[in-house]
Amino acid sequence: MTRIWNKNKALWLLFLPCLLYYLIFRYAPMFGLVITFKDYNLFKGIWASDWVGLKYYRMFLENPDFWPLMKNTFLLGVYKLVFGFPAPIVLAILLNEVRKAAFKRFVQTVSYLPHFISNVIVASMVIMFLSPTGGLINNLLGWIGVRPINFMNEPGLFRGIYVLSEIWQHIGWETIIYLAALTAIDPQLYEAADMDGASRLRKIWHVTLPGISPAIVITLILNIGKVLEIGFEKVFLMQNPAIYDTADIISTYVYRVGMVQGNFSYGASIDLFMGVISLIFIYTANLLSRRFSETSLW
Repeated sequence: MTRIWNKNKALWLLFLPCLLYYLIFRYAPMFGLVITFKDYNLFKGIWASDWVGLKYYRMFLENPDFWPLMKNTFLLGVYKLVFGFPAPIVLAILLNEVRKAAFKRFVQTVSYLPHFISNVIVASMVIMFLSPTGGLINNLLGWIGVRPINFMNEPGLFRGIYVLSEIWQHIGWETIIYLAALTAIDPQLYEAADMDGASRLRKIWHVTLPGISPAIVITLILNIGKVLEIGFEKVFLMQNPAIYDTADIISTYVYRVGMVQGNFSYGASIDLFMGVISLIFIYTANLLSRRFSETSLW
């Protein structure tokens, strides 16, 4: 063990900040999950608060808002997975086919930039662009004779608007994974395909996609595990009472009952419940991947 440490000392030191981050901000707070089984009182503290068992879990399952919240969260996550997951793969393949390096770098830079914009600014941009009075989209629609549409007050449009904004914001950043995977493909495979007279589409189908399939499978498993982990900030900033029917999700509900109303035990119970569901999702996805392919997380 000492020999391994001395040989890789620099690598261990580089890994140390990451390890400390997870220990302090991910694992240490897990001890606080005991409040999900207690009637937590801020003045009594965690250990002196009364034990209530599964009270708050039953309360959430029996809540009339349970199914609407689950439906909204699940649909938003599934739409994001179905439409958002393939987008960076397609962009990476298209960039891989570009022969002009300057144009390729320009597209990469432009597509990366939105990832570094905060959700507050992105949500403000979406609301501003879709505004019925002076919004860019409604101005364009006005030129072709379409009356202004109040996009942000239409419950049926919220999911599409959210997913499109997510794709625009993160497509470039997520493409990095697949571009890195593409560099590992042996160029001789493309040369062999050229000699066989394969078209570009044939090379993409028979060389490119199989070459990056391990990266695709791993990221798909991770994304399936995060189907119910819809980001709080953007949804909260984009929603309003007129679109609660489709925009009210688990994370915004937890914020209202846990932080605004001060019911910390109830909010923590909902969060832990959703974490268990996500664990089941990712475990099932990994099990299916291991059974039907050679790639899995474990």
